[in-house]
Formats: sequence, C-alpha cells, structure tokens
Amino acid sequence: MKREIIEAIIADLRERRVPSLAAEDFPAFSEEATAGDPHIGPETLATIAATLTEADTPTFERALRAMDEGDLAWLGFKVVYDAAAAQANVDNEVTKKYGETGSADGEPLVFFCNDAKEIVASRELSPRDIFQAKDVTRGPSMHNDQFDGLTWASAPLFGKVRVWLLGASDAAVEVAALADHVGFHVVAVDHDPAFLNEERFPAAERIMLHGGNFDELANMPARPDDYVCVLTRGHMFDPESCIWALQNGVHYVGMMGCAGKNSTVHDLVVAGGVSEADWDRVKRPIGLKFGAKTPAELAIAIVAELVDVRYRQRYSAEARERHEKSLGRS
Repeated sequence: MKREIIEAIIADLRERRVPSLAAEDFPAFSEEATAGDPHIGPETLATIAATLTEADTPTFERALRAMDEGDLAWLGFKVVYDAAAAQANVDNEVTKKYGETGSADGEPLVFFCNDAKEIVASRELSPRDIFQAKDVTRGPSMHNDQFDGLTWASAPLFGKVRVWLLGASDAAVEVAALADHVGFHVVAVDHDPAFLNEERFPAAERIMLHGGNFDELANMPARPDDYVCVLTRGHMFDPESCIWALQNGVHYVGMMGCAGKNSTVHDLVVAGGVSEADWDRVKRPIGLKFGAKTPAELAIAIVAELVDVRYRQRYSAEARERHEKSLGRS
C-alpha cells in the first residue's frame, strides 16, 4: 500500500468528494483475485467509494498512522450484496452464534484493523461483524462466505518481505513459486541465463551477475529485514553468498547442504572475515525437517520456515503467545 493513496482518499473525504479506489491499489478486488466470484470484483470498489463520507476520515487517518509507525495493520472491506440476508442471518449451523443480531446494517463499510485487533470504523459493528472483521488480519479474504448476503476483503498496510534466492537451482525454482504464492517479494540471483530466465522464474525479480561467478554480489545492498536463501547450483558459490548475507546483516539466512559440505563452507566463510557468532546465524540445513528430498519437497520445507520466521518477526508478543500456545510450542 502506498502512502499517497491513503493521503489522497483523506483529502477527497475532507473536501466531500468521492474518492477513487482502484483495484491496482486494492488487489483483493482485482479481476484475477475475484475470478469466478459473483459478489465481488473491480467494480465493487466504485460502489464502496460512493458510500464513503467525511465520517470515514478517521478510519483512513488511523491507517496512515499505522503505516508511519510500521504497525501490522489492514484496511478491511465489508461488501454487502444482499442487505436483507446480511442482517437477518445469525447462524450458519457450523460456527458458534454471535448473539441474535446478524450484520449491523446492509451497507458497505471500510474499516481499520491491526494485529492487536483494534478496529476503527465510521459505524458500529455487530458482534458477528466484529468476528468477521478481525479475520481480515488473516489475509485478503478469509472466512468471507460464512454468512449470507455479504463478503469481506482486506488490503495490508505493510510491504512484502524480500527474499533473496542466491542461485537459480531447481530447488530455487520451486521456492520462488511457493514464496511468491504466500506473499513474499522474491529476488532470484545467478550468473547463467540458461538457469536464470523468465521461463524458470516468471514471478520473481531477476538479477543477472556477470563474469561467470558471484563476485558482483558484493556490490549489491540488502536490507536488515531481508531474508536470504543460499541455493547455488552445486554449492559452488555458497561461501560468497553467506558472506554477503551476513555482512549485510539480513534478518534470516539459510543454506542448503549436508554437514560435511557446511564444514568446508564454514572455513571459507570465516576466512572471508565473518565471525563465528555470525556464522552461527546461518540456518543449516535450511528449511523445516520432515523428510523432504525432491526440489519441490525441499521448497515446501524452506518456504514453511520462511513463513514461520515472518510470523515470529511481524506479530506482537501477545499475538505470538496466543499462537504459540495453539501450536503447542509455548
């Protein structure tokens, strides 16, 4: 989400103009995301925008503050397609009932919700609405068809975590597809166009190194919140990759390979000026352990670990405590 988009919406509302909401800024409403859904699409944004008034300004102001503070937060959208059904339905015969009231009203609503489950909206929500509104923190659309007459969508107010795939190996191909699918910004790096190309990495940002090696990697900056997966073909450039990741102080770095190979890489990395303490930061072997062998299976193990690292990094201590308990890890 771009800050200027929220600022423009606030300016329009203050001037009592109908703001412009575009699917490119709110991807949950794009044609791709809503294909086959008869109740929501790009045109839904115009309907929602027409209902916004100056009273909705605090919702977007709270969103702006969350962006400035780096809060884990979302703009949520209540989309009503059958007002009578939305208000009348209180029980779907599976989930528990949330009182004797269905949706609070039959009108669309834009609201703010963050990891702490703080909700800001221009109108009061019913208990059942609150139950579903909080679920926008799970993603663009979660539990969106539980009750008749309405559906829900959301747009994150924070950016994607960038994942560097150092090496265009077959495992990296599989990791790139899965990591993109679960919301990472994927950057694939290699020196050989036969392996690093659009056909193998269609959704990734691709960086081609020159000279037949990884020497140019040293000239590329990484951010402290980046993740690095060392997956070079034949492990030939694992030492350079580990040194680069550690010297850039990335949040996470993992390397594929057996213990014997890792011992050799260790000696080369330490000889390159990396401390033992920094070397210990390298997750080796990369990925969760569950018997993965093939490139596709290894990718599942690796991306599962990336998701877990992202969860631990992003969510509040209170939210992590609740979730860790549910996972049996507390």
